[in-house]
Amino acid sequence: MLSFVPQAYNIHVNGVLHCRVRYSQLLGLHEQLRKEYGNNVVPAFPPKKIFTLTASEVEQRREQLEKYMQAVRQHPLLGASETFNSFLRKAQQETQQIPTEEVQLEVHLSNGQKVKVHILTSDQTEDVLEAVASKLDLPDDSVGYFSLFLIRDGKDGVFSFVRKLQEFELPYVSITSLRNSDYQIVLRKSYWDSAYDSDVMENRVGLNLLFAQTVSDIERGWILVNKEQHRQLKSLQEKASKKEFIRLAQTLKYYGYLKFDPCITDFPEKGCHVIVSAGNNELNFQVKLANDQIKEGSFKVTRMRCWRVTSSVPMTNGTATSSPGKSEIKLELAFEYLISKDRLQWITITSPQAIMMSICLQSMVDELMVKKSGGSIKKMLKKRANGSLRRSDSQQAVKSPPLLDSPDSSREPVVKLSSKLSSVSLRAISNSNSANDLSANDFHGNYAFEGIGDDDL
Repeated sequence: MLSFVPQAYNIHVNGVLHCRVRYSQLLGLHEQLRKEYGNNVVPAFPPKKIFTLTASEVEQRREQLEKYMQAVRQHPLLGASETFNSFLRKAQQETQQIPTEEVQLEVHLSNGQKVKVHILTSDQTEDVLEAVASKLDLPDDSVGYFSLFLIRDGKDGVFSFVRKLQEFELPYVSITSLRNSDYQIVLRKSYWDSAYDSDVMENRVGLNLLFAQTVSDIERGWILVNKEQHRQLKSLQEKASKKEFIRLAQTLKYYGYLKFDPCITDFPEKGCHVIVSAGNNELNFQVKLANDQIKEGSFKVTRMRCWRVTSSVPMTNGTATSSPGKSEIKLELAFEYLISKDRLQWITITSPQAIMMSICLQSMVDELMVKKSGGSIKKMLKKRANGSLRRSDSQQAVKSPPLLDSPDSSREPVVKLSSKLSSVSLRAISNSNSANDLSANDFHGNYAFEGIGDDDL
């Protein structure tokens, strides 16, 4: 006896399989969103078909569903809604077949210490962050300055950032599903402007966390220190003068930057090896040229008109690999940069950490726009009336649109931005609900870019 099995789809978030869902589940999500927000807000949903779909129709539906999910994810109301995020969390838990139960989760601090918290497997990221903060006695009004990051610990204490854990995922499920002890969850500060350090240092726990992170970044070589500065820092550390230690560190090069693994760029020429760091509202490049000469340059986020993340899969005999492994998928971050007053140029970085770089850029823009509007990141997290957490309207959570595909569908040789990852939305404070804003094919402009004048060039 043959039975029809509805098509299942994989939803990838930040380049990683998040969950597997069926058309009927996505339709249920759509109907719930439409009930809560109305037809004028919720994008159109691919219609049901009476007859069995052909292979081309299956692919067409997958593309339509993907655009729908991207549109919802990028919408300032729908993407931040508890309905949408709880759908993704529930689907993640069901896909990984992890029952709801109490467990112990280890969260690492910058100094190597571990904080063990008792949580439920179904607890979302903000629940876990609050549990860690509670265990450390970090005040509620300081929690918004910190975030949980997923990292991969390599050899000799060198680690790579994978991503910042988001509101649509369950940290325990996320790290357990990786089935690799090299992955860890780490607590770090989540802001870029060092002026906020003063707020964090007002509290003893916040001061200790910031101090530990600063010491760690110096030891890893992320912050440049000469002999005299090293002597001064060591003296302050021995005296336990933590505030003075941090204030001195603030004056050093690359303070507050995130350093990424060596990768490839096409600037100033194709195939250049580069070390990228993110901080101080810029991407810093240390490029190794063909003659082994090292050149350094910075790209300010306020001069990036837009950016995008794309992925591609290897080709065999002119066709894409049917089931590419994670190591085979190539990720690229490309941004359009204002090189001079009348010249824009696309610059590309090829790196497995491209999405993490994109998240860093987005959070820099968010922070700039919050500051410009007179807001404060101190109130980034706030309780809603029903008790669930969401970001304030002026500080939307950083989102990389989901990538949705069919497990058995054929893939195009190069997975283009418009059909796979969409351009990264830069709408830090956008309330527009126009049809153009919902298009997965559009490049979304950088709102911070609009403020550039002649003095900034």
